[in-house]
Order: sequence, then C-alpha cells, then structure tokens
Amino acid sequence: MNGASREALAAARERLDALTDNTSVDAAQLAEELAAVTALLDREVSLRRLLTDPAQGGEEKAELVRRLLAGQVGGEAVDLVAGMVRSRWSASRDLVDAVENLSDTAELIGAQRSGALDDVEDELFRTARIVGSSTELRAALTDGATSGSAKAELITTLLGGRAHDVTVRLVARLVALPRGRSLEAGLDALSKLAAERRGRLVAVVTSAVPLSDQQKQRLGAALAKLYGRQVHLNLDVDPEVLGGISVRVGDEVIDGTVASRLEEATRRLTG
Repeated sequence: MNGASREALAAARERLDALTDNTSVDAAQLAEELAAVTALLDREVSLRRLLTDPAQGGEEKAELVRRLLAGQVGGEAVDLVAGMVRSRWSASRDLVDAVENLSDTAELIGAQRSGALDDVEDELFRTARIVGSSTELRAALTDGATSGSAKAELITTLLGGRAHDVTVRLVARLVALPRGRSLEAGLDALSKLAAERRGRLVAVVTSAVPLSDQQKQRLGAALAKLYGRQVHLNLDVDPEVLGGISVRVGDEVIDGTVASRLEEATRRLTG
C-alpha cells in the first residue's frame, strides 16, 4: 500500500489492538466477521468504490456501513469497518486488503492470548513447505473449477487435529478466497504477519542436515545482532545444498552453501 492507504491501515490496526486489549472481545469471532466483510467487499466492486470515494463524506460512508452490516456482524466489526471508511484510501482494493489484514491479525491476537502464536507461525511455514512439495495437493487447492468451500473443507480435513485451530482457519480462508494471490504468496504473507505480531523478523534457513539446538541458538543470536531485532528461524532441510546453510530474510539472501559455491566456481570456469 502507498500513502493514504498505508496510514489508514496503520490507524485501523491501532483501533483493533485497542479493541482486543479487552479480553471479553472474542478475537476468533471478530476475525470471522471481518473475513465475511472482506468477501462482501471483494465481490461487490461498486460498493467498495463508493466506500473509498473521496467525494463522499466520511460520516455518510460510515453510516452506510452501519446500515449494511447491522445484524450481519457484531458491533465491534461494524465499528472497525465504519472507522476505516472514514479514512482516505489510495485505491478501492486497498480497503479490502486492509479488512482482510485485520481479520488475519485478529486470529493471530487470539493465538497470542492463548500462548500459541509460536506454534501457529511454525505451522504456517510447514504448511507452505508441504504444499510446495506436493504438486497434486497444490493443484487441488488452486483448481479454478473447485469451489472455495470445498477447498476450505480439504484444508480442514488435512490439518484438523494436526495444527492449531487458528492455523486451520487462516489457511482455509486463504484457499477459499485467494483474491488473485498465489497460494505460496498468501501463506508467506500470513507467516510474515505472525512474525510481525511478535515484533520480529523471519529468517528462512535451509541446510543439508537439521541444525543442532546449539547451532540454532548461535545463528539466531548472530542474526539478531546483524538486524538489531529478534529473528525467528524457519528451518528447512534440503540435501541438495550439500553443506553449509542458506539464510533468507525478506528479499535478502545470505548463501553459504556448498552448492552455491560450486555453481559460482562453475560459472567462473565456463565464463
């Protein structure tokens, strides 16, 4: 998001944090209701354009939201969305992205409350790896001829009892309403959002063999010193790297694998 939309999202997330500081608010229910609003705005293009039209008064748009959503979702969700449409948005689709972001964040707040945020973060990463390694599963979850509800049911069957309920709901919603994103991109965004909730970076670490606890501690400490903040390690094992490790933090890659050094040597010899 750019400019006005980024500021509007930041303000909405502050309101969500303030709202969910009250432990009587059911974060999971709020997430579900915001997901329903996301689906509505994604489907109704003219509505989201109206709600982000700068020529319309903010209070008029907020009142329209109240009329549309009253009785459909709870008061907390109505108030959040009404506050969002009072803000200025650079593009109408940014509003949909922002409501979805609040929905996902509310789920993660619920996981944080129960002490399960670390587990959810790890499960999202493992789910991405499972999907990436199974062509058949990925095809089933991205097949345009299959309904969103059927894809969500497949995720519930696959992950139910094996992953936290928050993980299951997040992934099920993603496959049911991908909104033009690839499955990999959606899972990566959820992982980053979970890491952000804990105020830390995510490092994807690939090694030929599993790292020992001591190696993980040393690597985590080194990365924390390098980036000036806590870094969560998502660990992946790939025998093809031969030796050493590769670390990806955002768009930055620190590659110390034998495979990469062999490739570089080969390029120099053939160049």
